[in-house]
Amino acid sequence: MSDAQDPVEGLVYSMLKELGEDPGRDGLLKTPSRVAKSMRFFTQGYNADPVEILNGALFDVNYDEMVLVRDIDFYSLCEHHMVPFFGRVHVGYIPKGKVLGLSKIPRLVEMLSRRLQVQERLTMQIASTLQDLLNPQGVGVVIEAKHLCMMMRGVQKQNSFAITSSLRGVFSNDPKTRAEFMELMRHRKDEFA
Repeated sequence: MSDAQDPVEGLVYSMLKELGEDPGRDGLLKTPSRVAKSMRFFTQGYNADPVEILNGALFDVNYDEMVLVRDIDFYSLCEHHMVPFFGRVHVGYIPKGKVLGLSKIPRLVEMLSRRLQVQERLTMQIASTLQDLLNPQGVGVVIEAKHLCMMMRGVQKQNSFAITSSLRGVFSNDPKTRAEFMELMRHRKDEFA
């Protein structure tokens, strides 16, 4: 953004007034600007192209066993209430001639989660992007997340969380591959200490 005022600032100012607040009081003077900057950061994924992020890190490798990157932390905004949901993403794939640089998988998760989202779509977008770009034997994505829209409002359940999965190729049609993915996903970090 340039030095001009972000249009979101005016919207936040108006919202504060509508909620019964005084946007001119000391504690709220810079709130419209802060919220505008925050929302631009939280939704920066709209300005990124997954293919551009991943294409420079594809490597020809003769490897056909499972690759798994798990416990990828993510934060996103629910498109229904614009409040956070957050958790962990687990991504596995079985290459077919090409592997992806390992750091690119968390970058993909970050980019797709920095949009207004629903967990189900985010899960499918990660799987579809990897499937389309790598053309692997299969892809598996599982997301575990807590949703503040369920915790702070609505049903107000503090200990509930949602799990979604998207399984493609051998992860979908081979029970052994699916079972291996699920078992590897369950290993906890402290088991390596």
